[in-house]
Amino acid sequence: MIETRIDRRFAALKQEGRAAFVTFVMAGDPDHETALQLIKGLPGAGADIIEVGMPFTDPMADGPAIQQAGLRALASGTTLKSTLQLIRDFRETNDETPIVLMGYFNPIYSYGVAKFLTDAKDAGIDGLIIVDLPTEEDDELCIPAMKAGINFIRLATPTTDDARLQTILKNTSGFLYYVSIAGTTGAAAPEAADVSKSLERIKRATDIPIAVGFGIRTGDQAAEIAAIADGAVVGTALIEQVASGNDKQAAVQAALALATELSAGIRSVTKK
Repeated sequence: MIETRIDRRFAALKQEGRAAFVTFVMAGDPDHETALQLIKGLPGAGADIIEVGMPFTDPMADGPAIQQAGLRALASGTTLKSTLQLIRDFRETNDETPIVLMGYFNPIYSYGVAKFLTDAKDAGIDGLIIVDLPTEEDDELCIPAMKAGINFIRLATPTTDDARLQTILKNTSGFLYYVSIAGTTGAAAPEAADVSKSLERIKRATDIPIAVGFGIRTGDQAAEIAAIADGAVVGTALIEQVASGNDKQAAVQAALALATELSAGIRSVTKK
């Protein structure tokens, strides 16, 4: 498939000798304008790639903080259409930072896959992470997305065996998202030694970049992951800052301050 912003960003970071800082926030949380302000601020706070959640009524893989973020977004009237508009608004001032939509297949199916891919590409979406669409259903969205020039990013977990890993990697592009802890998002912090062992096994099977998420909350934890992975993903800790009070502006600034701390941790690690 054609080169995407994600491909270019990881190539540049490899030259730079550091891991990517990947952030996750929820579209429309707590409302469109506040979410837009946060997303616009993230690159300046050090985010290399931004994952944007598509709110859904039955987010089975998400922990409590991200579930609540999705509910706040839905309550504010967020739809898949307005999520795409959020990205268009972001692209008015930033054409460089890769954007990945993350969520569940139902809203895309309801929207219409062909129309969604056309509109997503037009909005400036670079990748998709659809957590409930297995490889056996690649014809539904994965292959059409890749043909449209949008990376399809898969998840691997500590329980993914070698045979399943080969299946997952078959149509994965952009990067592989390694879920460091079995369970829902926002779980306990990952153990770097355990993650390192798993990544060694995965790297024997692929040269695609691997970003590690789940449970990273501090700059020190982010640095530990940056030393062994191609990227560190942080979502729950940022979303908790967004939900931290009634003052939306203060919440955005708190989330951006945390992002700056996390980015500094990642940038403190020089990779060979």
